[in-house]
Amino acid sequence: MPLFLIERNFAERLEITPEIAGAVGAVNVDCGVNWSHSYQTADGKKTYCLYDSPNAESIQNAATTAGIPADVIVEVSELRPENYVEG
Repeated sequence: MPLFLIERNFAERLEITPEIAGAVGAVNVDCGVNWSHSYQTADGKKTYCLYDSPNAESIQNAATTAGIPADVIVEVSELRPENYVEG
């Protein structure tokens, strides 16, 4: 399944609770996308999320349904240093 990086911008610092994560997870299942993990900026107002999804439209649909931003959605591929370093 294709891999996507999503940039999300929030007006306030994002505080994720188990309830919020569960609600987002339920929407993701319904929309056919899988949240792998995220990185949050130090000020808490921006996240970069890695998702498996059949397409960008499914991610946008999940974000809209969950009421969270998906400001930039980019299809990516994974590059791991150990695949390129000898020894």
